[in-house]
Amino acid sequence: MTHVTPLPLDGERILELAARSMFDLFANASEGMLLVDRNARVVWINDQYRRFLPALGYEREEDFVGHPVSTVVHNTQMHRVLETGKPILIDLLSNRAGTFVVSRIPLRDEAGQVIGVLGIVLFDHPETTLQPLIHKFAALQRDLDDARRELASQRRSKYTLASFVGSSAPAVEVKRQARRAALSSSPVLLLGETGTGKELLAHAIHAASSRSAGPFVSVNIAAVPDTLLEAEFFGVAPGAFTGADRKGRDGKFKLADGGTLFLDEIGDMPLVLQPKLLRALQEGEIEPLGSNKVIPFDARVIAATSRDLGALVREGRFREDLYYRLNVLPIRVPPLRERRADIPALVEVLAEDIALRGGTPAFDLSSDALAMLAAQTWRGNIRELRNVLEQAAMRSDSQHVEVHDLEEVLREAGIERLPSAPASPMRAGAAGPADAATLRPLAEQVAAVERQAIAAALAATGGNKVAAARLLGISRAKLYERLDDLPENQTYV
Repeated sequence: MTHVTPLPLDGERILELAARSMFDLFANASEGMLLVDRNARVVWINDQYRRFLPALGYEREEDFVGHPVSTVVHNTQMHRVLETGKPILIDLLSNRAGTFVVSRIPLRDEAGQVIGVLGIVLFDHPETTLQPLIHKFAALQRDLDDARRELASQRRSKYTLASFVGSSAPAVEVKRQARRAALSSSPVLLLGETGTGKELLAHAIHAASSRSAGPFVSVNIAAVPDTLLEAEFFGVAPGAFTGADRKGRDGKFKLADGGTLFLDEIGDMPLVLQPKLLRALQEGEIEPLGSNKVIPFDARVIAATSRDLGALVREGRFREDLYYRLNVLPIRVPPLRERRADIPALVEVLAEDIALRGGTPAFDLSSDALAMLAAQTWRGNIRELRNVLEQAAMRSDSQHVEVHDLEEVLREAGIERLPSAPASPMRAGAAGPADAATLRPLAEQVAAVERQAIAAALAATGGNKVAAARLLGISRAKLYERLDDLPENQTYV
């Protein structure tokens, strides 16, 4: 049997000596120490701590020791350590004696019960002794605040209804419907060709709504791979799959909480994900990928599409129930060819923005060049118009764009140039000579446009008023109201 020589000191003895050494170290190296019992009464202070007594308002030690710590040390957290049993290793304490960096350590008996707390004043002039550390943390806090402000500004609305340029009857009607939609929290469906300004209108509706202080979050469904859309919409739970962020990731619905979620190109939504989107809209809650917990959200949804959702429903490529859920407040955004009168104003605004973004001098257009632009069909609408203006400005040898500059751009783009009506000398955005039609009262002109639109819709639907109202983006009641206001002898089919 092997004989083992016992150690000179057992483990408990070593721990006892270590605790005493640490206590002596803190007592000598710190700026002061005090001890409270399990009833939060001060039972001991060391010599260094006694020098704080006059500043705290106590002439004698017995006026301090033996009293509840919360009554003799303002802003103390010693009672909190007693309640929780958890130390506060680093903290700032400010009172009448000054500002201190302090530690608070719970003391336990053999059974592990908290019997008191040791308070240690590490530094009594942190504004000087810890100046480098304070500067570093202050700089980090400023950077964090700047990043938060930048992120918040990116999620704010970029445009207002004033950004939708145009005073033609179709433009005025779109803005009227947008203002009405801003007063509601119901889903909005923006219908229109590519480049007509649907995203701008979504921003404007958000900016005019009661949610304007909240975030505006957009997702272009056509630009996100189908395999990533669910995570993009609903988020990912921590560790949901291999390679996933351990902290998880919020989806667009959660990011838009309290604000507006803009779903661009909703017609490209994969059929397999449409039930989940419908459930989120109906229930106001989402389930992150890889999670079995539902998370509530409060976001107003604005959807947009350049596709015929009705046709997609009939073809079985878009759920009918989701279509009706989104098609609560439909707004048809007219193509540029239906509001040619707005082209001069649009050209003026676009030319100014192109010069500002490119850091180039401002340019204008000759009257003939402007008349030529007003005559084109613009299949790409405002986006195509902007592209042509940018190219023409780059090709021009001066800040004055002429017809030949535009002709070259249109020819290379494969756009068939349509003949323009003769124009009087004018700059982009300037008013030309008025004809007899434009001298009529505005109400008469708007009524004439409405009559033409209603006649065209009824003719296209074979006189079906329900279908015509849907095509016009108005309610059936509104269509009947408009028909009642029109001449009795007017025929539409």
